[in-house]
Amino acid sequence: MRALLPLSMTVQSSATLTEAPALYPSRAGLLWGLLGVAAFSFTVPFTRAATADGGLSPLFTGAGRAVVAALLAAAALAITRQRLPGGAQWARLAIVAGGVVVGFPLLTSYALTSASAGHGAVVIALLPAATAVLAVLRGRERPPRSFWVTAAAGAVAAVAFALSQGSGGGVHGSDLLLLGAVLAAGAGYAEGGLLARELGAWQTISWALVLSAPLTIALTAVAVARHPPAATAAEWAAFAYLAVVSMYLGFFAWYRGLAIGPMARVSQIQLVQPVLSICWAALLLREPLSWPTAVGGLAVIACAGTAVRTRLAPAPGGR
Repeated sequence: MRALLPLSMTVQSSATLTEAPALYPSRAGLLWGLLGVAAFSFTVPFTRAATADGGLSPLFTGAGRAVVAALLAAAALAITRQRLPGGAQWARLAIVAGGVVVGFPLLTSYALTSASAGHGAVVIALLPAATAVLAVLRGRERPPRSFWVTAAAGAVAAVAFALSQGSGGGVHGSDLLLLGAVLAAGAGYAEGGLLARELGAWQTISWALVLSAPLTIALTAVAVARHPPAATAAEWAAFAYLAVVSMYLGFFAWYRGLAIGPMARVSQIQLVQPVLSICWAALLLREPLSWPTAVGGLAVIACAGTAVRTRLAPAPGGR
């Protein structure tokens, strides 16, 4: 926990400075975003691993991991003596909590009880586009037309790549849950990226976890009462990763990258996430992985690289 002290001072001291260069970011924002995406790329396969055999219920997997992360967050906030957010910030933290602490984990946990990890990556591949749109609407960023062209091409390439991996194309009942998860996460990412400029990256996710703790604790209790956990060691290991990394530590890097911004640009790094997720699913879960992987993966990464290089035009009246 001592490592959090310099982290806290660094994030807080730069929180008001990240807005000024946000329209002309250094590579730091992209690198932080890539680190967050790498951490999140294990989320879909590990959620599938934790819930597929019924050892851990979807409700326990989705809510229980938030409870564990909230305990870590509360300890970090207390040790570093963080000041409470302001009145309006609590309402915005509720959006973050609803999107990334409650909405995305629960919806994906239920969806991946029937859908494969590869199929989950098909729908979640739309997350960069959703985040970019919500970032533009919420953060008043003004990407040029070329950005939207490359972002759309990246989304199409990511979905086409995922579909080529034997993920069972077509519409499934779980797709509505996954689409809801995409919208929830996009809202949580966009609002969290803005809040990270005011509160700090790790502080934002920490306060969101603490705020949602009463709900997630209640849901976890219900899950345990209805379906007592009876997981294998591998399923508990997957759950531990979801709780510590996917639900907490990964947001340290992700929200810092979004705070440096621009969010619409940094969000496009997520285009490589379905590529990584499908590779992890093939490696860890033995899901089918066909020969177009190399070609499809390179196409998705090329689109992501083009999108993040696109210059953003300053907002009217902006800096």
